[in-house]
Amino acid sequence: MRDEIPKAKTGVDGLDDVLAGGFVRGRVYLIEGSPGAGKTTIATQFLLSGAAEGETGLYITLSETEDELRASAASHGWTLTDPLELFELVPPESLLDDDQQQSLLYSSDLELGETTKRIFEAIENVNPTRVVLDSLSEIRLLAQSSLRYRRQILALKHYFSRRNLTVMMLDDLTSDVHDKTVHSVAHGVIRLEELTPDFGGERRRLRVIKYRGQRYRGGYHDFLIETGGVRVFPRLISAEHRTKFDRSALGSGSRELDALLGGGIERGSSALVLGPAGTGKSLLTLTFAASAIARGEKAAMFVFDEEKGLLVERAKGLGIDLEHMVDRGELTLTQIDAAEMAPGEFAQMVRECVETHGARTVIIDSLNGYQAAMPEERQLILHMHELLQFLNRQGATTFLTVAQHGLVGDMKAPVDVTYLADTVILLRYFEAAGRVRRAISVIKKRTSAHEDTIREYKIHSNGITLGEPLTGFQGVLRGVPELVEVDETKLIGQSIAG
Repeated sequence: MRDEIPKAKTGVDGLDDVLAGGFVRGRVYLIEGSPGAGKTTIATQFLLSGAAEGETGLYITLSETEDELRASAASHGWTLTDPLELFELVPPESLLDDDQQQSLLYSSDLELGETTKRIFEAIENVNPTRVVLDSLSEIRLLAQSSLRYRRQILALKHYFSRRNLTVMMLDDLTSDVHDKTVHSVAHGVIRLEELTPDFGGERRRLRVIKYRGQRYRGGYHDFLIETGGVRVFPRLISAEHRTKFDRSALGSGSRELDALLGGGIERGSSALVLGPAGTGKSLLTLTFAASAIARGEKAAMFVFDEEKGLLVERAKGLGIDLEHMVDRGELTLTQIDAAEMAPGEFAQMVRECVETHGARTVIIDSLNGYQAAMPEERQLILHMHELLQFLNRQGATTFLTVAQHGLVGDMKAPVDVTYLADTVILLRYFEAAGRVRRAISVIKKRTSAHEDTIREYKIHSNGITLGEPLTGFQGVLRGVPELVEVDETKLIGQSIAG
C-alpha cells in the first residue's frame, strides 16, 4: 500500500505501511493520546529517521526537560546528537513569580506571544527539516480561550508552511473538553490509545483519524512500546495478499487417515480439529507437520495452552522429535502468552513465519487460547477470518484446534468457527466393553469428497492409527454407543451421528 508522492518516513516499524509510505512533506500532523501512550517515543523515532537521511530535526519541548528527553532516548539505546537539536522552552520567569500569578493585571497574551516568538527563533536558528512540538496542552493553557488557541494554532501552521517544514505536534488530551481545533487544521491526525484488560498487560492501539488527500490503512492497529522504540502491527487485510500455487492434496503419512479425509488436506485450505481435552488434537495436527517436513517443506506451530517443553516430550512418544526439527530450521515452535500478546502482534508473527521463513503448514493450538487474547467473540471471528484467508491465499495449510467443554455426551465449543474452516475433524471419547476409546470422523470438507464413517483411533509410539469403521455401534458421537445389528441396506442415506 504505497503512494507515488515522496513522503517522510516515520521511522516507526509498521507505521509507514499504515500511512502508505509515511508523512507528506511540508505538512503539519497531530499525534494525540493520553500520557504514557507513546507519543514522545514516536516523535523521537520520527526525528531519528530524518537524521539518518541527513535531515536536521528540532524537538521543541514545553512539557519535559531536555534531561528527561535524553534519558528517555537513552533507555531505547538512542543518542540525540547532531543533526538533531533539542530546545527546552521553559516558561517566562513571570510565570514563576507568585506576585505575578496572583495579579489581576497578569496577561496571558504576553506569555503566549513570548512563547510563540521563542519557538520561531529556535526554528530560525536551527533551520530544521523536521520539527516536533511537545505539547499543545501548554499552548492551550496559555491561550485560556478556544478562540485565542485556534488563532495561535493557525499562526503556527502558516509559519511552518512558509518554511516547508514537516511538523509533528503532540497533544496529551489532558484538557477537560477536547478541542477539535487542531483536527481541522492538521493535515493528518493519529490517535494513540491504551487499554487495560481485567487481566494481563496493557494493550496499545492506534488509528489514523484523518489524512488529507491520501490513502491509508483504516481501522485500529495494535502496537508495542519496547526497547528500541514503537512497533506497529498493521491490520491484516487478506485481499492484499494473493499468490499462485498448486492446490494439491497433502497426506498425513497415515493411509487410513488420508482415506478418511478423501486423500488428505488440500494445500491452501484450513482444517479445524474439534474435541474434548485429551483426545489427541495437538498430536493429530503434529502428524501433518511431520509429514510436511518429510516432504522438504517448513512448518510453524503456535502453542497457546500447553507448555512447550511438555509438548516436545509428548511428541517424542509418537516418534516425532520436535527439538531436532527446530534445530534444523524446519519447524518454528512458539509458545504464546495470550495475556501478554495483542491479536495484531500474533497475526504479524504468523505472517512473518509464512512470508519470511517459508512455512507451508501452520498450526494454531488452540483457538481457546487465541480467544483469551480477544476482548469479544465477534472480533475473534473477524480476526480469524482475515488470518485464515491470508494463509489460504499464501498456499499455506492451516490447522486449528478447539477444546470443547465436557468429556462425553453434549459437547459445546467456546466459539463456533466451523463455518470458517474448509475441513472439520471431530474427535470423541466413547465407552465400549468397559473401556474408554477414541473415535474420529470428518463432518465437513469443502474441497473434496470424504468418508462418512466413524473410525476408532489409537495413539501409541508408532503414531496415530485408525481402525475399521465402527459399523456395529450407534451413538458413538454422543459418547454412549449402543451395539446394534447392522443391516447395510437400512443404513443407506441415514446418519449415525445421532
